[in-house]
Amino acid sequence: MRSIAILGSTGSIGVSTLDVVRQHPDKFNVTGLAAGRDITLLAEQIREFRPEAVSVRDEESIAKLHALLGEYKPAILSGSEGASAIASADGPDMVVSAIVGAAGLLPTVSAIKAGKHIALANKETLVVAGQLVSDLVKKHKVQLLPVDSEHSAIFQSLEGHRTEDVERIILTASGGPFRNTSAEELKNVGLEQALKHPQWSMGAKITIDSATMMNKGLEVIEAHWLFNMPAEKIGVVVHPQSIIHSMVEYIDGCVIAQLGAPDMRAPIAYALSYPERCISGIQKLDLIKIGTLTFEEPDMVRFPALRLAFDALKAGRTYPAVLNAANEIAVAAFLDKKIAFVDIAATVEKTMQAHDAFTPVELDEYLMADRWARDTATKFIS
Repeated sequence: MRSIAILGSTGSIGVSTLDVVRQHPDKFNVTGLAAGRDITLLAEQIREFRPEAVSVRDEESIAKLHALLGEYKPAILSGSEGASAIASADGPDMVVSAIVGAAGLLPTVSAIKAGKHIALANKETLVVAGQLVSDLVKKHKVQLLPVDSEHSAIFQSLEGHRTEDVERIILTASGGPFRNTSAEELKNVGLEQALKHPQWSMGAKITIDSATMMNKGLEVIEAHWLFNMPAEKIGVVVHPQSIIHSMVEYIDGCVIAQLGAPDMRAPIAYALSYPERCISGIQKLDLIKIGTLTFEEPDMVRFPALRLAFDALKAGRTYPAVLNAANEIAVAAFLDKKIAFVDIAATVEKTMQAHDAFTPVELDEYLMADRWARDTATKFIS
């Protein structure tokens, strides 16, 4: 039986992970949960899965959670330190890293240092500190298994093949809600429009990232570190049906793709049970019913966030950390209706242009670049 801890248990990935666990009580045991604001849902998860310890966002939430719990009360921690403690505890042998944003970096690093295998849904961990995390994974001899559907697809398509035979990896993108929206119309799109993703059900931040295509840009940087591929060997195609989750093209011209319904439980189940497979609960793929699969070039003029991510990857140093931090600030401002949709990428670009990049070594240096970018982006917005 595999014991797991889940960072971000009340988010979309965490909920889907627990659904996979629910289907396989003989295979998986939950030892720890770390959550954010949704204390009510966390209480339900505690009653069902009975973890040894949990972590909440802040100390105020501890009392609220206590009031909601019945007879069974696990140890309750709080804050970033609490999430890191859950990730590095003796109980789990695998940690599902699903906290949204750069906030997931510290507990994921703690888990790696504690020798835990990582099921990575927090792409920002590698975007912000890819070199550091990659070095730690090698040093502590742990597995870093991708949970993002695109990276899981690439991982599966690479299985049994030599890296030197790869021509390029191809990430697919749905195109989001504004795939056919003109540049002029994008200036006036509202929050409700941006939150209506055509294929996936995700949290607000990731949904907005999909709408700007920054999510795909962050995935490009993540793919670089996961698969040791340079920027010029990473391609992106828009695939509105979200059935082909990504592809690998080989030097002989053959392309291997992974297909499936757009449901995160499939890549989660693969990561949890690797190298075996287990039932995920997703709907079986009916290609006859789907009928047509289409592909388009991404438009980096209308969606400059994708271009900025490629620029950050090629420039290296602290640029990816700055890209991510500025984007988190800009998306939060858009969600608060303080800036327009097109201002998200514009804020990121201005922050990157103002940055004096350096080559980070220690974790504190990555975090310093992150803080600088947040402060700078906030100033541009205000």
